[in-house]
Amino acid sequence: MKKLYNVLVVAMVAALVLTACGGGGSTADNLLDAIKERGYIMVSTDPNYEPQSFLNTDGKRPSDTKCPSDALTTAEMQGFDVDVATEVGKGLGVETCFATPDWDIIVAGSWADKWDVSIGSMTINNTRLQVLDFSVPYYYTPAVIAVRADAGITSMADLDGQSLCVGSATTYDFWLSGDMEGLGLPEASIYAQAPKVTIVPLPTDQECAQAIAAGREDFVGYVTSQTVVNANIAAGFPVVQLGSPVYSENLAAAFDKTSTLPTDTLRAEVDNIINAMHRDGRLSAMSIKWFGEDLTQDPTK
Repeated sequence: MKKLYNVLVVAMVAALVLTACGGGGSTADNLLDAIKERGYIMVSTDPNYEPQSFLNTDGKRPSDTKCPSDALTTAEMQGFDVDVATEVGKGLGVETCFATPDWDIIVAGSWADKWDVSIGSMTINNTRLQVLDFSVPYYYTPAVIAVRADAGITSMADLDGQSLCVGSATTYDFWLSGDMEGLGLPEASIYAQAPKVTIVPLPTDQECAQAIAAGREDFVGYVTSQTVVNANIAAGFPVVQLGSPVYSENLAAAFDKTSTLPTDTLRAEVDNIINAMHRDGRLSAMSIKWFGEDLTQDPTK
């Protein structure tokens, strides 16, 4: 009896392990096949990064969605990254669902299989390459400094001794802190050295802009993508761009190196989809739709 009991316990534990790892009866030996079996791809992105990705307050969740109850659907999200992720899902023949973890959790890797890919305007750099793999870039953006319109700041030199806000664990954070190894960009993509400032980190750089709009005064500006600053200004935020871009970012989809199932075939297929979108103009059209300009061409070429 004791022997039978031990066998049953081992069988139950094995079943739990398979379920925890996404086994659930799946015979897939790679992440691409597992995604196709379940019928949806789980994409992590930012719900507060307009115009790249943000909540669609008018969107209604479809009744026939395959997305888990704690995930968002394409009807509930909108933006450039959302459109790119949706096209990736279509290219794979599956539905696209969204997870919205904090940015520092995404870039740290070790996702525990909670999502399959990040399509959230992530810059390829040396630090992230230690824990993540990347697709080919799908677009490129200039990084800029924005300051309060009433701050009286007209040059980079005026920022010395001031405080600037950044999204935690972003390339803007690395650049502003002078961590060139962490920034990990080619020299040709870096146009300026960071000013000597006090750094005020918030969960995302968009929250820096929103804090200024709400009247917060413990920092005079923030560093982010030029696309975000343009959207902030268009929305009536009391900020202006300071000078020219400080560096350029190559933005790509990211994959967790610790994924339980190998990601190689998924990455190759996502590369194929992105390259096709570059060739047929879909990416350019999406960029013009959301940014008013084509940011899908490599500025270093």
